[in-house]
Amino acid sequence: MDGATVWDANWAWSLPLIVITVIFHVIGLVLLNEQVLRARRFLHGGRGFLATFSVVLGTATLIAILLHALEAGMWAGLYVLLGALPDGRSALLFSLSAITTYAHEHFDLAARWRLMGSLEALDGMILFGLTTAFLYGMIRELLHDRPGQHR
Repeated sequence: MDGATVWDANWAWSLPLIVITVIFHVIGLVLLNEQVLRARRFLHGGRGFLATFSVVLGTATLIAILLHALEAGMWAGLYVLLGALPDGRSALLFSLSAITTYAHEHFDLAARWRLMGSLEALDGMILFGLTTAFLYGMIRELLHDRPGQHR
């Protein structure tokens, strides 16, 4: 079956998952931002700015990585559910490779699900763009709080 109907299932499963992962990611970043805002009070003290800044930035980065890992896990779970990949391990490795656009793993999706891998890469570009924008904005805001800075 090489017709358009073979690809229809890719769209039907992928588009809702893209929407779900983007919403999940944004909610995660909003919750993370609330914690960063709470941590800002420690930056106003002046002493230990660099250490506090580093801890806040490092923690935010680790949480963002966990968000990406959970989203790759969502895709991996769908691959296993659909029978596109044989097991969770290969599905997760494939998913991490696709979502990061690394595309180096040698796990091939079943032919009828190959478009899903490309759609997951599209999702990854959106998610990493959101993370980059968030971290950049967070860094700018935190640097405004360093001693001697005035808005």
